[in-house]
Amino acid sequence: MLQNRRQFIRKIATGTAVAITAPAFFSCRQPEDISLTILHSNDVHSHIDPFPSDHYEYPNQGGFARRSALINRIRKEQNHVLLLDAGDIFQGTPYFNFYKGRLELELMSKMGYDVATLGNHEFDNGIDELSKQIQHTEFPFVCSNYDFSNTALNGLTKPYHIIEKGSIRIGIFGLGIELDGLVNPASYKETVYNDPIQVAHETCQQLKEVEQCDYIVCLSHLGYSYKTNQVSDQIIARQTKHLDLIIGGHTHTYLPEPELVTNKHNQQVLINQAGWGGAYLGRIDVVFKATTNQQKTYFNTIYNV
Repeated sequence: MLQNRRQFIRKIATGTAVAITAPAFFSCRQPEDISLTILHSNDVHSHIDPFPSDHYEYPNQGGFARRSALINRIRKEQNHVLLLDAGDIFQGTPYFNFYKGRLELELMSKMGYDVATLGNHEFDNGIDELSKQIQHTEFPFVCSNYDFSNTALNGLTKPYHIIEKGSIRIGIFGLGIELDGLVNPASYKETVYNDPIQVAHETCQQLKEVEQCDYIVCLSHLGYSYKTNQVSDQIIARQTKHLDLIIGGHTHTYLPEPELVTNKHNQQVLINQAGWGGAYLGRIDVVFKATTNQQKTYFNTIYNV
């Protein structure tokens, strides 16, 4: 554990930086540089406790208590912190079988999560049960390409959510994977799945041009990449405009540092994903430069220790 702490400190001290051009209007209204720290998890799968000491991949890593302690430490160090989750909060340990997701959502609320999206495993006990459990949260779920109008979830999720940190306006939306073939149709009932590429394009346009957001984040449970033409985070990054960051899930991908993708409008998009089971907590630090019209992004992947 001590070694992991040292690794964490070293990573924070030597984080890699990438400069990205920011909109011209931003520097006009922003008198000082502002740092934004984005912490994120995905595919935690009900791992309330740490992995056992003999686990093949993550011995003694993870656990909600350790993640909470790490988050609290970072919040004391940074002025502007966001805490996000990219789905598949449920399913994987007896805690889910017994509490049906309520424990996970109540603990995430106590940890101060700001926004989350739904993964396919959130539907494992059916959409009616999910609608009951989601009411135990103190943070919103964003689901932009699922239409829940004729289901029990109607009105319990949002297409996007806006948070202000200092004078920075951050727009956050969510994209879910096609449930057909992954989930029993009886579990998601009349949920309508809409094309995530088209929805992402329309939502980014709304957030940038109407809501005047300075930074746009997609919480995606589409998956990082595929060998087929299935829609993935990489495809969303290339095909959309105005999107700054994709926090991914579903494929349990561990990225030691975010991938930088240039979209068809010559804008740069970051993609990050933090493995699975809560063994890691992802971190993206964005410094909004007032005087040079640039954002410098420092990225780290942080162990839960």
